[in-house]
Amino acid sequence: MGVRNYTDKPDEINLYSKYFWYMELSRSTQIIAAYEGDDPVGVLLADMKGEKKAYTSVRAKIFIKTAELLMAVMFRGGANTYSETNESMLSEFIKNNHPDGEMGFLAVEPGHNGKGIGTILLNELAEREKGKQIYLFTDSGCTYQFYDKRGFTKEAERDIVLNLHEKKIPLKCFLYSKIL
Repeated sequence: MGVRNYTDKPDEINLYSKYFWYMELSRSTQIIAAYEGDDPVGVLLADMKGEKKAYTSVRAKIFIKTAELLMAVMFRGGANTYSETNESMLSEFIKNNHPDGEMGFLAVEPGHNGKGIGTILLNELAEREKGKQIYLFTDSGCTYQFYDKRGFTKEAERDIVLNLHEKKIPLKCFLYSKIL
């Protein structure tokens, strides 16, 4: 996620980054991390149906709700458009599919891109959840081509415009799926 594509304000970058991390972490049943020595170099978070949440925290829940309220004021016309588009794509997708979970986050430290870490994380999820169908949301501001190269199917694509601080940012939103 290139949050810096949407704002150059450090406080907004920090707020949204923490919000997104805690939101995805609190939804996750699978947390898979890759390390080089003692240094984390990648992480994958997934929410699989019927599995226990891996992380719960009252403080994180309070932070998430507070951040959502602040962002509703700060980013009117931005985050809601994105979320509504994803919800619409998912609604269409589940009419003919019964996914077992959502991959909510996959990231590799920038200096480690191209070293196969994302693939290793994805393969670990596939080992743990073999035969299950997952879906994920991504957009043209991310490296969505990664999923094309790893056998995911692009199920839906929508063009949107984010209205953020007087800026109009065109974006393509995608929904991908794969049977692990």
